[in-house]
Amino acid sequence: MNSIELARRIRLHALRMVHAARASHIGSALSIADILAVLYAPEQGLRLRPADPQWSERDRFLLSKGHACVAVYAALAERGFFPLEELQTYGRDFARLMNHISHQVPGVEFSTGSLGHALPFGVGKLLAARLRGESWRCVLLLSDGELNEGSNWEALMFAAHHRLSQLTVVVDANGLQSLTTTAETLDLGDLATKFAAFGCAVAEVDGHDHAALRGALLAPLPEGESRPRVVIARTVKGRGVSFMENEVAWHYRSPSDAQLAQALQEIGDA
Repeated sequence: MNSIELARRIRLHALRMVHAARASHIGSALSIADILAVLYAPEQGLRLRPADPQWSERDRFLLSKGHACVAVYAALAERGFFPLEELQTYGRDFARLMNHISHQVPGVEFSTGSLGHALPFGVGKLLAARLRGESWRCVLLLSDGELNEGSNWEALMFAAHHRLSQLTVVVDANGLQSLTTTAETLDLGDLATKFAAFGCAVAEVDGHDHAALRGALLAPLPEGESRPRVVIARTVKGRGVSFMENEVAWHYRSPSDAQLAQALQEIGDA
């Protein structure tokens, strides 16, 4: 399965899960589906062993915007970390697949929900890995709105100071958060300039262009590069569903039966 097909399946699963659970955050999940598909595509993405989720040499992926968990659950199930049928339990009482991402799920490294926590955690884990002589890499996905949290910037300074080149931070830059735009909530200005000032190697890509994402996320750093990498992925919230795209209401809304049917058709439900 290539990354394009995996992205399609992630979107279909995410829509069904949110609809069945009468849950929210489908817009956030759809915006990151292409990023996840590139990272979890067999033979091209992260070093993983679905049959051995705790393999010591695995690459680590952390979803800091934990509310978009349905997309990650879908990617993990498609890769064989757990049966696809378990996706139907999302949001139910006593299910492993909680409404914010949970480390009880095979393949999930860290539970998140409160924003701004995953980057400090990932940086600490990478420093510990260096001290143990381990060489795995950590890819961490956070939202642009989440950059309002100061803990992220402290962690970036720490990562740059310790030259943690095994860290790649991906920003899901869709320009919307919660109830309005990121610029209206708290304007962060030129993100690329800010990240560079904090000592990071920075790239900006189309967050739905798989070739561009693959080059930015998975290509080795240039010879002698010893800085953490930040990839600003310009995305569209609700990507793939016409009436959800760039609509902040789909941060919290759950699709009706009719809306689900239309969304599945637009994504290409076979």
